[in-house]
Amino acid sequence: MITLEAPKGVELLEKVAKSGEGQSPLGCMQCGLCAASCPLGEAMEFPPRKLILQAMAGNLDKVLQSPTLWMCVACYTCSLRCPRDIELTDGLWPALRDRAMQQGLQPPAELQETFENIFKYGNTLGKSPRQRLDWAKDLDVRVLDLSKEPRPVDVLWLVGCYPSYYPRNRGVTRAFARILTALGVSWGVLGTKEKAIGECDRMFGEEGLFESLVEENRKLLDAQQFGTLVVLDPHAFRALQNYYPRFGAWYPVQHYTTFLAERIEQIKPLLIKPVEATVTYHDNCCAGRRCGYYEQPRALLQAIPGVKLVEMARNRDNALCCGGGGGGMWLDAHIVAHGGRRLSDDRVRQAADTGADTLAVSCPYELARFEDAAKVTGLEGRLHVRDIIELLAQSMDLGERSVS
Repeated sequence: MITLEAPKGVELLEKVAKSGEGQSPLGCMQCGLCAASCPLGEAMEFPPRKLILQAMAGNLDKVLQSPTLWMCVACYTCSLRCPRDIELTDGLWPALRDRAMQQGLQPPAELQETFENIFKYGNTLGKSPRQRLDWAKDLDVRVLDLSKEPRPVDVLWLVGCYPSYYPRNRGVTRAFARILTALGVSWGVLGTKEKAIGECDRMFGEEGLFESLVEENRKLLDAQQFGTLVVLDPHAFRALQNYYPRFGAWYPVQHYTTFLAERIEQIKPLLIKPVEATVTYHDNCCAGRRCGYYEQPRALLQAIPGVKLVEMARNRDNALCCGGGGGGMWLDAHIVAHGGRRLSDDRVRQAADTGADTLAVSCPYELARFEDAAKVTGLEGRLHVRDIIELLAQSMDLGERSVS
């Protein structure tokens, strides 16, 4: 009896099928809906359906060597629309990238640098862990560092890399600290001990690095006493909600928009100052398309006196991705070099088309991406990018205080 060995591509697809991520890619019927839905599909040599087709045909090495492999920005549109319920975003793409790196095929240099930063410093920006709490200097509310003063708290706030280090995001971080305090919540942070959650590493095939972060974070979190984890980053939320439990690390976790929306009746009396602005909201892909959190951010915005909320033509599950997810923050140059475009530029134009003067966001990546896009597209000064937290803090009169 002669036994024929399955092509390497079929073996990989079978492995994806056993991972628990949706239905088997081997069931793809080549309808092309994924390719038509992908915002970068027209620039890909192998959009999702062709990835599967080529892998099944024995051309896996050709797929692994293609620039296409590093062009998906994890918007989840293909997964949402697949009639066979194949989990392309969370299953197929990471598996292919993992295999590529196992074979010595390296990702673009910017992404490699990010991986190295996480490995060396525990954060995506390559900053010293000693600077993790610099955002809290001279803050007018107490920041409890649980790594130094362990005690039970209602909320353990995992601040995140960009909110901790990136200058534009630090103002949002300080505002959220004031909001938590104004709500009477007992809360704390992990200070210099906090590390990246690692969602982007997993999405880009660095499974080993992701698993090491899970183990390190589990040790940190298991040593704390808290009611809920709260995060500003929807990507971190997704990883903690869906992937950490697979390694025995389950924790109650909320993205800040759902955490605040549950307390909206408590927040409303604190919204004392009108914010005169026409606002359109960008649905980020993780909290929106992946988790279905569409109404909570809008409820917060609509509660702010003076705010007029308008919708972009593409909203909710049809929203256009900012291009920063799943490692996309560090891939703009690669994508443009291979025939793609910066999705953030398209998105700010869509926001401006509504007549809004403010683009509201709820993801740390989007402040930098959209403010840069506003400059590139000539919309700077006409379209202001603000996190929902900033708008709430302004209405609650919790902004920065000038020091005389």
